[in-house]
Amino acid sequence: MKFLKYIFFILLIAIIAVSIYVAVQPSNFEVSRTRIINAPSGVVYNNVADLKLWENWSPWKEQDPTMKIMYNDQTKGVGASYSWTGKDGNGNMKIVNTNPPKSIEHQLQFEDYDPSKIHWTFTPTNDGKTDVKWQMNSENIPFMFKAYGLMSGGFDKMIGPDFERGLEKLDSVTTTQIRQYNIEVNGVTEHSGGYYLYNTTSCKISDFQKKMAEMLPKVGQFVAENNITVSGSAFVIYHKWDEENNTVMFSCAMPTPNKVVTTTSDILTGQLEPFKAVKTTLKGDYSNLKEAWDKGMKYIEQYNLVFDEDGVAIESYVTDPSNEPNPAKWITEIYMPVE
Repeated sequence: MKFLKYIFFILLIAIIAVSIYVAVQPSNFEVSRTRIINAPSGVVYNNVADLKLWENWSPWKEQDPTMKIMYNDQTKGVGASYSWTGKDGNGNMKIVNTNPPKSIEHQLQFEDYDPSKIHWTFTPTNDGKTDVKWQMNSENIPFMFKAYGLMSGGFDKMIGPDFERGLEKLDSVTTTQIRQYNIEVNGVTEHSGGYYLYNTTSCKISDFQKKMAEMLPKVGQFVAENNITVSGSAFVIYHKWDEENNTVMFSCAMPTPNKVVTTTSDILTGQLEPFKAVKTTLKGDYSNLKEAWDKGMKYIEQYNLVFDEDGVAIESYVTDPSNEPNPAKWITEIYMPVE
């Protein structure tokens, strides 16, 4: 009997010692993980900013497929929230601050414990990717959470792998989204022509993308600085494409409803006469343009049409990338002249 009392006494001392050890542990923690995602910051941001989209990449939904998620009427912006019930308990999260497309702050609460803070930052890199940081911190950790954290090897070891998996899935989901594209050959149509402002040059085909990226903004800047009304989307006119000699002659243009007389030698005024063309529409990243051109040319061959070598071909950029970060939603219309 004395032996049992002795064992009980030892256990009691051990429990007290462990309790004291847990109690004196820091009442705060911070866990963060980063990942470079090969997608524009706006696209990555949108996948985090809409709480309904978390199911596509959430590590916790993957771990607990039986988890039930309930959304309120608002799933984006400050005040949006959702709650869940799962095998590990209940909780809720709401958006408390946003700075599109740079950062998002959430408040995360498990059961009735004090909430933790979640902070996301989305930093564009020089090569068009996004440096994503996912951070969680709490200032008042309850005793049971401290104990669980100690048994798990610390909060970083307990939460960090979930953040890593979530960022991995977010990367996969986002890069898959931006790679989607669709090409449709619309058939023979009549391009209406019209007036336009432009600059023009010739260069090696290998330098075309770089040159266009320099020239098109200059036309847009001229239009903006002079408060000129435009009547459509920016476009490129291909005057000559000579693969044998690796040269291309082209113009970057903005359409105008009327003739605009310019006083600069850099930006000129032109007019397109209406012309017959095969129209092809690409919805997706510009990297798919070659395939779109190939499909348009095959259509011309299939229906025994004749490409007009003396005409001009047009690539019209219906979607402004500065307004739509997701390349999968960019629309480009191609007009190939036919006789």
